[in-house]
Amino acid sequence: MADRQHQIEYHQRGEVITTTMKNIELASFDDFLHLARRQPEPQQLLFVFTRNELPEGHTPEQAEHYKAGQGGHLAPVVCVDKAPHEIGGFSTFVEEADGNIDDWAVFFVAALPGVANREPTPLAVEAALDRMVESVRIGQVGTYLAFDRSGAPLQFASVN
Repeated sequence: MADRQHQIEYHQRGEVITTTMKNIELASFDDFLHLARRQPEPQQLLFVFTRNELPEGHTPEQAEHYKAGQGGHLAPVVCVDKAPHEIGGFSTFVEEADGNIDDWAVFFVAALPGVANREPTPLAVEAALDRMVESVRIGQVGTYLAFDRSGAPLQFASVN
């Protein structure tokens, strides 16, 4: 993990709070998990698992590319929240996911911090997961971390 100074904004109850913190380059999901466990406020980790599918109304050309292992889109199939201490590491996390989700390809993750040393409320978690699923569904994933089945972080480029 490499450290760099970075300005970040937190949005809380309609306020924007700006602070300086270290920006960490993550090499794996386990790096992210380690970082989440070190946060001063309790965190709830939000996950959206996706599978690669052909979009509705796809063209024959898109179907051909998809059959060749190219194209498609990441469709949300399952969302879940967990506290960092509930995850032993990437390998146990993947075993659990594989036991409950068929054919997932990529998962997106975000951390929802608590306030005043209290965990986020169930209502806040549910609302954040709903927003996250919708964002993934429409392809607006730039604010989330993404990992593949090996635990490697992914970056997505915009296609217009």
